[in-house]
Amino acid sequence: MITFDVGTLLPALSPLIGAVVVLVLDVLDTRGQRVHYAIAFIALVIGMFGTFGALGAPTGDELRTLCLPNGGACFYSATALSTTLQLAALLAAAVTLLLAWPSERADETGRTAVTVSLLLAATGGAVGVAGARDLASWLVTLELATLPVVALAALPGTRRALAGAVQLVTTSLVSFAMLALGAACWYAATGSPELGPGPALAATSTPQRGLLALAVVLVLGGIAFKLSLVPFHAWTPTTYAGSPLPITVFLAGVSKVAALAALLVFVQAVTQLGRSALIAVAVLAIASMTLGNLMALRQNDVVRLLAWSTVAQAGWVVVPLLSVSSFGARASAGYLLTYVVATLVAFTAVMMTVSVVGARRGRDLAAYTGLVRTHPWAGGALLLALTSLAGLPPGVLGLIGKIVALRPVLAEGWWVVGVLAAANVVLGVAVYLRWVRVLLQPAPEAVQEAMEEGGTGTVTTVTRVRTHPSHLVALGIGSAVLVLGSVQPELLLGLLG
Repeated sequence: MITFDVGTLLPALSPLIGAVVVLVLDVLDTRGQRVHYAIAFIALVIGMFGTFGALGAPTGDELRTLCLPNGGACFYSATALSTTLQLAALLAAAVTLLLAWPSERADETGRTAVTVSLLLAATGGAVGVAGARDLASWLVTLELATLPVVALAALPGTRRALAGAVQLVTTSLVSFAMLALGAACWYAATGSPELGPGPALAATSTPQRGLLALAVVLVLGGIAFKLSLVPFHAWTPTTYAGSPLPITVFLAGVSKVAALAALLVFVQAVTQLGRSALIAVAVLAIASMTLGNLMALRQNDVVRLLAWSTVAQAGWVVVPLLSVSSFGARASAGYLLTYVVATLVAFTAVMMTVSVVGARRGRDLAAYTGLVRTHPWAGGALLLALTSLAGLPPGVLGLIGKIVALRPVLAEGWWVVGVLAAANVVLGVAVYLRWVRVLLQPAPEAVQEAMEEGGTGTVTTVTRVRTHPSHLVALGIGSAVLVLGSVQPELLLGLLG
């Protein structure tokens, strides 16, 4: 009999079961928005408790399930690294639900159950891919983390939303084609569906090694689409700008965790990527940092600015993988955690501003003039998030994340990459300090300017943010993690083992 440990599988099973329960209850009561959200939060919390078994475990320790009899291969594994990524995905999904709740409560179209179930399904896929250790589960869970988000991005039905959804689904199809072909090359080279170092080491002949190298290149390209790495990034600004802001938060958080988790599963299965594959990783990382920062410097739309920031930060996420070791994998995951938390806080502050000044004005950088003075909670949290992304105090966690990301690079002798990454640190500082300068400027005395006709006004700054309590909870959670990580970074990074 194949072993089946419910406790180990609980982080992935709980969101998926929650999605089914929400759909069933929606048949019985189509107006139960609060019930749908309550079930979603309960499912996510149960999933979080399921990750505690392997959090902080020493490197090499793991919990295994779905194992074949007689000591056969195991197709699901929970390590300190994978469960930390799972916990990050579940927390990011909970923040997404908190941000989506106010708009969904006012929605009279009856789409709440659809939205909640799709979010839970995508979260289940993101959590599942971190533990998958066979090709089929790895592919299915990775696409499960992606395809529901396409529908969520298109739900508003506006031209911008549909344009972003079309780009996202096109990208997803190309990405899946590359990943499926890469999986086929892996199976042809190793003769095994298991994603582990054993089958890779068994591929000793020249044709097998060639197929294995091709599999690595195809998988790297397929996941580069999902991570928004240059030159596979074109969908990111359009989709971020066109999607509802909670879905943009999900894309920037949960989807990125799923993509890196999938990449780490594959990289850890290949003990030697080869010099050419590592050079490709270096080129993708440096190109993403540079183009992302340069384009972000030109943006006055804060959502597009954060979208290009995602492209730049993706380069930092993958650069530690130049060291094909557990050290490089943990450094990559550590930087991703820093990016996800800071980005969630930044988007939460943006949503709080949009709720006051409107969607169009709230996306304009000028709307944040003096936010630190007029609304210290939102402005202070945004300031902390931006300095964390830049790697500057008081965002000490971001600075430590960059140091941790560069250590494996320099340890492996990639000095040119280290120098170029350091140059991009300066570019990144310019990107985020541009926004910080606006936050710290004195707020204009006039809050509204009368239009010449019509008797309406245009808000020029933020004077009072009337925020839904769920937004405050989301802001509090993210800010608390940033502060705790900056004061005691070993508590956060120690979870990775």
